[in-house]
Amino acid sequence: MESYRTEEEQVEALRNWWKENGRSTIVGIVLALGLGFGWQAWQQSREQAAENASLLYQQMLEQLGAQLSPGEAANDSDKAKEIAEQIKEAYRGSVYAQFAALHLARLAVNEGRLEAAEQELRWVLSMASSGDDVHQLAQLRLARVVAAQGDPEGALAMLEGARTELVASYALTRGDILMAQGREDDARIAYETAVAALEAESPVPPGLQEKLQYLNARRAESGN
Repeated sequence: MESYRTEEEQVEALRNWWKENGRSTIVGIVLALGLGFGWQAWQQSREQAAENASLLYQQMLEQLGAQLSPGEAANDSDKAKEIAEQIKEAYRGSVYAQFAALHLARLAVNEGRLEAAEQELRWVLSMASSGDDVHQLAQLRLARVVAAQGDPEGALAMLEGARTELVASYALTRGDILMAQGREDDARIAYETAVAALEAESPVPPGLQEKLQYLNARRAESGN
């Protein structure tokens, strides 16, 4: 604001300025404060939701990992399922919901309910960001479930052209599906891909080495 020669002129100038700009200034301040408080409230709400989801998830893990007698195991599993479903319903957009669904799928596989497992895994795929770790894990598990349901070609198609850093895991899954089909040469190639991908970063699991050794021995026996 420009300089004025007298106090009266300064007061009058402030009055005029206020008439022209005061209302909009107040509105701007109120909006700024409202947005600030709104942002803080939203952040607090998100943090609280994440904390609640985390606590429920921990309760679910405790139920799954509790050391109970055989007679109590089923009841313990039911409690874990209830909590998992609660997480999925109340915190649908969270990663905890995706983890909960993965556990529900695992329990369903253990109980022989492959269709239920497939539903849970497809739900995870619909919620997780394409290409992230959870999405890839769900895709790998879904391929195995689909193969176990009698559709190995459909399972293999899920693994084709996947953009992933989990080269070894995808190759291993592909090898297991091919092995179950009796396609030993193709399975061996897949296992070799998995070994090559792992050797550059971490030790090769004994189970994978054994599968490859078995197939190599079979190949030698056949003279191929």
